Amino acid sequence: MNYRQIAHLIGSSKKKTPSKLFLRGELKDKDFFGRNFEYFGEGKLWILIGDFGIIDKWFKKNRKKVNAFHWEITARNSALPLADLTRFDARIEPGAIVRTGVKIGKVCVIMMGAVINIGAVIGERTMIDMNVVVGARAKIGKRCHIGAGSVIAGVLEPPSEKGVTIGDNVLIGANAVILEGVRIGNGSVVAAGAVVIKNVPAGVVVAGVPARVIKKVSDIKDSSKTKILEELRG
Repeated sequence: MNYRQIAHLIGSSKKKTPSKLFLRGELKDKDFFGRNFEYFGEGKLWILIGDFGIIDKWFKKNRKKVNAFHWEITARNSALPLADLTRFDARIEPGAIVRTGVKIGKVCVIMMGAVINIGAVIGERTMIDMNVVVGARAKIGKRCHIGAGSVIAGVLEPPSEKGVTIGDNVLIGANAVILEGVRIGNGSVVAAGAVVIKNVPAGVVVAGVPARVIKKVSDIKDSSKTKILEELRG
């Protein structure tokens, strides 16, 4: 999907407000049968799950039967649902947000607070650390580490034909920003806090604002600074 197709999909989709309504009252199974929402419970306690508009319409008609209620609204006029996390062979921690249309490779790790937008592709054994934002259509290779708080730019707004492409075995330091259209070569390292505005060749270290090449990865004497821990991906 290019950015125009994604924008059209979002713009033309039927917006929904996913909701849960917890009820206590004089209600029976027949009060819910045939409605366009799910319902669970028995006796005086019931849970309704579905779109807010549909449930609210039912609720207003049956308000006199309800003694107490509580709404839980998880989004408002949402264009696209979140992804079904069970289809990924990866470790995805609580609080991560993964939108539909995302591809996540085997044995990846997605940490708390990470946000991965539609069309993004994450290669096998890559770790997306806490509070990382991976924009629409970004491509990240295998065995990478994307440091906490980093931003991998999307390609929807402002519009761009090119997405971010990150090669294999790349390390992105905490709070780095990779702007749209940038390509980062295999095995390179982006220092913490760097802002990358142009392509990075393979096997180099870049740092600064804007980022520039400061040395080759082969010049790093302490190998632990670029080591990927397999134990974290087990």
